[in-house]
Amino acid sequence: MSNKHFTVKEANKLIPLIEEELYHLKKLQSEFDHKLQHLNKVKLQMKEQVQTEVSSLFLMESELEFLEIQAQIHVTNIKNTGALLKGIDPGLVDFPSIKNNESILLCWKEGESEISYYHSETEGFAGRKPLSDDDES
Repeated sequence: MSNKHFTVKEANKLIPLIEEELYHLKKLQSEFDHKLQHLNKVKLQMKEQVQTEVSSLFLMESELEFLEIQAQIHVTNIKNTGALLKGIDPGLVDFPSIKNNESILLCWKEGESEISYYHSETEGFAGRKPLSDDDES
């Protein structure tokens, strides 16, 4: 758990950055999935033939590893804000906060324009509750 605690206002200011990081992560995930499918097809075809294309397989596997490294950079960018990335598709991000002297997680789901929900650390997304107007600080 992050040591940083967010107000709703602080967390809302990060949403554009989080959305941009999620955009890049989804793009990388799509590219990764496409390349992995291609690699698996090539491997399947090679099982039926003499393995002469070892260098092309190495290149494809290296491209996949590079995509994983790029994705990890975007995940780290989110983590460095103090936010907690919970999912990429759909994007789910929690922001540690305090409500009534208890630790909670402000909960944002991709497509929401601002943070309107929270949940306890143990409830998760299924336990989301709406924030009240008093929580907006």
